[in-house]
Amino acid sequence: MPLKTHHTAVVAMPPPEVWEPIQAIRRQHDRNVRRWMPHVTLLYPFAPYEQFDAVLPTLIDVGQQLAPFAVTLATFHAFTHTRGQSTIWLAPEPRDAFVALHATLHAALPAYAEQARFAAGFTPHLSVAQTLGQARHALLETLQATWQPVQFTLASCMLIWREAEAPFRIFREIPLGNAAH
Repeated sequence: MPLKTHHTAVVAMPPPEVWEPIQAIRRQHDRNVRRWMPHVTLLYPFAPYEQFDAVLPTLIDVGQQLAPFAVTLATFHAFTHTRGQSTIWLAPEPRDAFVALHATLHAALPAYAEQARFAAGFTPHLSVAQTLGQARHALLETLQATWQPVQFTLASCMLIWREAEAPFRIFREIPLGNAAH
């Protein structure tokens, strides 16, 4: 079984020029805003940093198999966890494109399947908030009522890592298709 760590991940990340409305919500409601950039998790936990040279060719090969695609972040949803905790998230559309991206990565690197372990399978999501109890409903309504959809082209995935308690940072951009980085 390959080594895995919560200090690395493969993510789909909106380009920084569309971050501000997402980050405005996250600064108020997301305890992970300083650790993680806005992202859709694809593979996590992932290979340790010291193994990046070994997995990078596979990631690049997967990227070349998939074309860039237009993404819209328009609708908020919530996951309910234990003890009344919830995570509020934006649903990246088209969902099928993210599912295909994840499936292709998972097929190439099957040891890192944690994102598909849930009963519903892989659910692409961009987390923006955590809440307790009934606050979830009010926050969902407020966010949806004031949200202006964000659109961008996903032209790459990111291999990210962090040291100890430091924020994640990009190790390598993995272009989709023939996208330039």
